[in-house]
Amino acid sequence: MPTNDQHRGPDWHDNDGEELFVAQDPDHLVASEAGSAPLHTFDRASQTAKRVLFGRTISSADEGEQRLSKRLALPIFSSDAISSSAYASEEILLALIGAGTGVLMYGPLVALAIGLLLGLIAVSYRQVCYGFPNGGGAYAVASSTLGTIPALIAASSLIVDYIMTAAVSVAAGVAAITSALPELGQWRLEIALGALALLVVANMRGIRESGRIFAAPTYVFVIGAFLVIGIGLVRIVLGDPAINWSAHVQLELTAASQVILPLLLLRAFAHGSVALTGTEAISNGVASFKKPESKNAATTLMAMSALLGTLFVGISLVAYAYGKVPIEGGETLLSQVARASLGDGPLYAAFQVATMGILLLAANTGFNGGPQLARILAADAFLPRQVGQRSGRLAFGSGILLLAICASILLIATGAIVTDLVPAYAIGVFIGFTISQAGMVVHWRRLRNDGWRGRAILNGIGAVVTFVVLIVITAAKFSDGGYLVFIAIPLLTAFMLMVKHQYALHTAELAVPAEKIFEGLHRNRRIFAPFGEINRSTVRAVNVGRLLASGGGEIIALRVVFDEEEEHQIRERFEHHFPDVRLVTILSPYRAIIEPLIHYLDEIEEELDDHGQRLMTVVMVPEYSGRHWWDRVLHNGNGKRLRDALIGRANTVVLDIPYRRHLPD
Repeated sequence: MPTNDQHRGPDWHDNDGEELFVAQDPDHLVASEAGSAPLHTFDRASQTAKRVLFGRTISSADEGEQRLSKRLALPIFSSDAISSSAYASEEILLALIGAGTGVLMYGPLVALAIGLLLGLIAVSYRQVCYGFPNGGGAYAVASSTLGTIPALIAASSLIVDYIMTAAVSVAAGVAAITSALPELGQWRLEIALGALALLVVANMRGIRESGRIFAAPTYVFVIGAFLVIGIGLVRIVLGDPAINWSAHVQLELTAASQVILPLLLLRAFAHGSVALTGTEAISNGVASFKKPESKNAATTLMAMSALLGTLFVGISLVAYAYGKVPIEGGETLLSQVARASLGDGPLYAAFQVATMGILLLAANTGFNGGPQLARILAADAFLPRQVGQRSGRLAFGSGILLLAICASILLIATGAIVTDLVPAYAIGVFIGFTISQAGMVVHWRRLRNDGWRGRAILNGIGAVVTFVVLIVITAAKFSDGGYLVFIAIPLLTAFMLMVKHQYALHTAELAVPAEKIFEGLHRNRRIFAPFGEINRSTVRAVNVGRLLASGGGEIIALRVVFDEEEEHQIRERFEHHFPDVRLVTILSPYRAIIEPLIHYLDEIEEELDDHGQRLMTVVMVPEYSGRHWWDRVLHNGNGKRLRDALIGRANTVVLDIPYRRHLPD
């Protein structure tokens, strides 16, 4: 009669009493944190290091708690756009100053024009937040409305833009510090790479954690920038004599300047359009917001647009009022303006630190938006699926690391100089803008709900305007390095198509017919047990082979020998230990091991069973699984080589038979 102990189910606890599974149903278990802990010493040490750097592992059930409120989402997703006010005004003036200081008066007007375009794009992307609540931005829109190729072009352009965002923002943040502390200029690249590494660590801690870390610099910068602008405007209104409108800026235009003025303005518009980068990041990350996701994302997007437009135009106006001009390779324009408004005291120093903070946080927009987009592409099989997998902190670790590597390459190639990075910046994002707006026109025409015509017209205007701007900035930046974007985008698109093609092939090969019912195995099989030494590992492999053969089949032990004496010794000992198992030895005078085994399997596989069917080949690979990594290094690796040679071989099943001393024979 069975005892009570025999009726008891598993204990589901480890040796320390920690619960391994949370289970109400024996056939459906939920692993606990202890049940998900690493098994080996090295893996446990690795997890401890990750916990110190990134924090404890977060359960998937807690994902909702990691979603962002509008207060945290603003610095995370909008910092790229808001921070561009720190250098976009300077880019406008750098494009104008070549024709003399007289044309600098148009700087605020160009900034205003870009601000109006920002408003149009923001309103258009607000509709994307509602139309595509799962995120994906331009890629999701184009994929649903325009087809695969436009969607992948949009995705590729955004990937390029996110990489550029990380590189440009870090370089600009370092420029802010070296403006205040010029003696650090010689360490520009080292500081930039160090800052990038810190951003990787912060983002690997999870999106909510990184938001908490970087929220303060964004809000301090916004407050400081409004203070700088406000002081400047008050001094203008009061007619402060310290602001001499003609001391540094000559208002009269030369005849030559008047002739080339339209081209100069277009060039300035193109360079200043870097202010619009990052506008789409919120629409890519709608799924990261707290519920209601679309509404919160749309509200955050409009708040970001209002802040950026005000800061960008305001800084451009005050810079002109102060008569400040860019110093290429020297103090930034924003630093000059802040010094003029705040003086050289603590307020200026605090503002420069905040400027560096938000510029580095702007790189964080790339680290948040890029992996989010990569997750969607991986789900659609256009990128390797590993890119879409979450880390222990629910971050998309692979995407974060790939983006950091690409940004590092750009920083090293340009020496972390902002002006060397900017020419290839913004082109990609306007490609995405144009495709997204065109796709939204198709979306509204298909939907035809209340007010669809007005929305379609708005997006249509956005598509035309952003396409015109794309042509302008491409013409202005192409020869300065913008052409690189038009090399990178086709390469990325081709790569994603290749990945999709490979996944389609794999799916077709692995597909299971819906009507097929799989019952027990009826095919005869031949089980091979190759071995080196006759030891406990070999015993385990032979015993497993006996079990498999008992269901219909034959077990054959295989041994490669190098001379007749070795063959005699091996056969005598093997037949003593395993009298019921057939042993086939292969003499190898050229001392090859794997190749003779494969050729033998190829030849014997031609034999058919009594029913005229080819027998299934099962090859068991015994190996010693030591307790430590160095135990495995000490063995010659023939098992791995044999496994690699057999993987993918037709009509062949490969079984690993590991042995460790505490396992029973």
